[in-house]
Amino acid sequence: MLLLPAGAEAQQRAKRKKAPQGTAAVFDTTLYNGLRWRSIGPYRGGRAGTATGVPGNPNLYYMGTAGGGVWRTTDGGGTWDNISDRYFGGSIGAVAVSESDPNVLYAGEGEQTVRGNVSSGFGVWKSQDAGQTWVNVGLKDSRHIGRIRIHPKNPDLVYVAAMGDLYAPSEMRGVYRSKDGGKKWERVLFANKDAGAVDLILDPGNPRILYASTWNVRRTPYSFSSGGPGSGLWKSTDGGDTWQDISRSEGLPAGTLGIIGVAVSPVNSSRVWAMVEAEKGGLFRSDDGGKNWQKLSDDRNLRQRAWYYTRIYADPKDADVMYVLNVSYHKSKDGGRTFQANDAPHGDHHDLWIAPENPNRMVMADDGGAQVSTDGGQNWTTYHNQPTGQFYRVVTDNSFPYRIYGAQQDNSTVRIPHRTVGRSIEERDWEPTAGGESAHIAVDPRNPDIVYGGSYDGFLSRVDHNTKQERNIDVWPDNPMGHGAEGMKYRFQWNFPLLFSAHDPKKLYAGSNHLHATTNEGQSWEILSPDLTRNDPKTLGPSGGPITKDNTAVEYYGTIFAIAESPAEQGVIWTGSDDGLLHVTRDQGKTWTKVQPKGMPDWIQINSIDAHPTTKGAAYVAATMYKSGDFRPYLYKTTDYGQTWTKITTGIPDTHFTRVVRADPKRPGLLYAGTEYGMYVSFNDGKQWQPFQLNLPPVSITDLTIKNDNLIAATQGRGFWLLDDITPLHQLSAPLAASKFHLYMPTATYKMEGRGTPTIPKTAGQNHPGGVMLHYYFAQKQDSTSKVKLEILDSRGKLIRTFANTDRELGGKNLTKAEKAKVKRELLPTRKGLNRYVWDLSYPDASQFEGLILWGGGTQGPRAVPGTYKARLTLNQEAQETTFTVLPDPRSKATPEDLQAQFSFLQEVQQKLTETHDAIRDIRTIRGQLNTITGPLKDQANAKDIVDSAAAIDKKMTQIEETLYQTKNKSGQDPLNFPIRLNNKLAALVGQASTGDFRPTEQAVAFKKEVTEQINQQLNQFKMLKEQDIPALNKLIRDKSVDAITLPQPAPPASPSSI
Repeated sequence: MLLLPAGAEAQQRAKRKKAPQGTAAVFDTTLYNGLRWRSIGPYRGGRAGTATGVPGNPNLYYMGTAGGGVWRTTDGGGTWDNISDRYFGGSIGAVAVSESDPNVLYAGEGEQTVRGNVSSGFGVWKSQDAGQTWVNVGLKDSRHIGRIRIHPKNPDLVYVAAMGDLYAPSEMRGVYRSKDGGKKWERVLFANKDAGAVDLILDPGNPRILYASTWNVRRTPYSFSSGGPGSGLWKSTDGGDTWQDISRSEGLPAGTLGIIGVAVSPVNSSRVWAMVEAEKGGLFRSDDGGKNWQKLSDDRNLRQRAWYYTRIYADPKDADVMYVLNVSYHKSKDGGRTFQANDAPHGDHHDLWIAPENPNRMVMADDGGAQVSTDGGQNWTTYHNQPTGQFYRVVTDNSFPYRIYGAQQDNSTVRIPHRTVGRSIEERDWEPTAGGESAHIAVDPRNPDIVYGGSYDGFLSRVDHNTKQERNIDVWPDNPMGHGAEGMKYRFQWNFPLLFSAHDPKKLYAGSNHLHATTNEGQSWEILSPDLTRNDPKTLGPSGGPITKDNTAVEYYGTIFAIAESPAEQGVIWTGSDDGLLHVTRDQGKTWTKVQPKGMPDWIQINSIDAHPTTKGAAYVAATMYKSGDFRPYLYKTTDYGQTWTKITTGIPDTHFTRVVRADPKRPGLLYAGTEYGMYVSFNDGKQWQPFQLNLPPVSITDLTIKNDNLIAATQGRGFWLLDDITPLHQLSAPLAASKFHLYMPTATYKMEGRGTPTIPKTAGQNHPGGVMLHYYFAQKQDSTSKVKLEILDSRGKLIRTFANTDRELGGKNLTKAEKAKVKRELLPTRKGLNRYVWDLSYPDASQFEGLILWGGGTQGPRAVPGTYKARLTLNQEAQETTFTVLPDPRSKATPEDLQAQFSFLQEVQQKLTETHDAIRDIRTIRGQLNTITGPLKDQANAKDIVDSAAAIDKKMTQIEETLYQTKNKSGQDPLNFPIRLNNKLAALVGQASTGDFRPTEQAVAFKKEVTEQINQQLNQFKMLKEQDIPALNKLIRDKSVDAITLPQPAPPASPSSI
């Protein structure tokens, strides 16, 4: 939902005018703009409210997600790519493609599936190049858009069903029309200030005929209402110039109306269906264009939870076939009288597009994203290829690698590792855990396989991942489904808080309207507080109505919404309620004090509390009022147990309401804030905020946590994102900001398998880069005329590797094409601002020669052993140096001696391979000179001795070369036909001995010795040839006045270059 003209950096430009004055950044963003977030997934789709295809193109589809923007598939649903990130994102209510020009797309922000955590948007976007670029074309105050329809012959004639503000009356709602592709809009249908347009369809047989439905819908923090004045069904026969209210046509239900879905048969324009929410609602059909109606079905399966579904569709080829979407999707073959229930892979269906030329081809949008079918719904593509999950909260455990936990809306909970031993983070790496879709999760700090998770209705479970057993441990197991909050013994919110004590690893806290605790894994619970909410009866009634109730605990109000225990001081606990109360206890719950910030709005939702990690009495609060129509940020801090508070929102735009604030545990005053539209950072304890979006897509940040100098974000629509190293932020200072260049001290790095690569499957999360992240800063961009060099040294100062900004700094005249390509891949970035370079811990590779083919062998150098290392950055003649640590994998049982033995073994293999390959390269160089010299002499009788001597040398060299290397191998699988030689046998030990943390086996040591001796025999023969045979030949040549053989210069010691 961010209105970004381009990229994350545009966040600051686009919002600068709205930010309060006096918000100069403490540090220029260039000092940290090279930090990078990575998406770890999981790749399991979140809710999509809209999807569409393209007539005649069976591989191209689009979907709009509930928080992740617009996505496109070009392979029939196999993989999906986001196409809106550089311009906008967030909640999408409608996507439409022009039939006459499929390059023209319109997308409307703000979904129509108006859940309790729904996000609004900023109008309509248009693309004229199939989603490559976008421009906002207005209706920015429409908030939620239910449908967009484009005239089938004119891509500039477009209609929008604008639902309007969900929380307050608004003029900006109804049906809008543009005749010039969005340059100008006119409202052509308006019901009233409380009822916007939710569904809209053009008659495919006559696009001047339109049907629209309007809907009176309203949310408050504690209630939801569907239906009332303004809800109705409308028809236009003149392209939208005039409209007739047909809500009370013969046969339609009387009384209060709610949401209405409408469909027209492309085969028979007179046939119209309407799914009507009313006391006597159901599915109705008209066969005379809406004049008269017949009720066909009141099946509750078709119309349950009407506000969330109520979408219907007509088959493009058969007038008797139509579909009704709900928990299942239902298909009728007799015009709507009877139905067969079906399910796409996920369920809870919201939108359906059917190809007009082929009814078997369709795309479904549901609570799991979008899926494609080409056989009429018998089979569907997967939704486990979309990283669009909506996560409420995020926590981590104490395992290694640590895992990240959260509850995905419309799915299950998840625990997923922050890094793996592979190239990416795939579906096999993550699994469901305790709790349900709306959970807070708490992981036993003593045993990461014991997990506790909540869900709606006060459900609370304990899962043991070792035994696979799950136990229900509800604080009070009274199932409240269908009941309002009034009269409940304890009120548990949909997303009730749950956390372990920072001081007692056995104590688990849970929040209803009271604070509860257990020290025996849920066997019993104690109450630690009185009711810490306003407990106002007018906010505790049932939700839904006036037609359909909807009590799922989403609207349960008067509940504790946030809990925080001070890590700095035992006994200090903070609570915040969703109805605007803050409390603190300093004696483990014996007494409580209400501590309201002065000027904080009544009834505000306390969304999160962060007790300062090291300072007693200090805490931070993030609160929201958006459900009351106030989208401003609310952040507060206290340093005196809540006696006084300071509002800390300067620099955050007025529309960026705040969900979370976290204090960095290592740098005092360093804060992170997650808002509805992205990330912010403060370096002075909240006095000023500045953008911290970096490469994060425009998405709502629902929660943040910090673990091992990593910052992890839960998002509402893009899964989990992780920033691997925030230590450059800890090191920022005024002298650094004034410097010409600077090398940051790297964070400690673990030596373990697995590293991210640029090329990973489109259905997998990004892995940790798998090495030392070296960050450095340039005040200005360094071009190729600058000499930039980054050197890695061991603790004694011995050079290990050298990287540079140009290949001229690395030599490399004798490199192979593959080696030169690697040098170019590893050139240092030298952008203005912060740059990141990852050393993968590897020492230089063995040298190669052109055409080298190995089977099961490698030339890569060994990886560094745990210990202390140095990094040196040189800019022209100036240098800076810092140290860093490589840590052993905590899971490994290897001793330092084991790791050193492995390293030494591999280094010896590498050195011998280099010696072998250099010899082969020298042989080929000498052979070339021999051929050059002897070629013209072959017909000269007086040069026969030179020619014969050269031939004898060539024969000896050929024997040596063919013993060292199989010269017949010219392609990858040739070794199956031509047996490998000594170099390949030695190179095979690289892969065999480098896996895991183990000293080489005795057999490997013995074989290395054996094959090395055989190689040395050949190298000694070559040495003798160079020392005896070639000088003798050169003497003959000189005697004949012919140019002599020039021996290749000995290769220098293994060069610590970028190879």
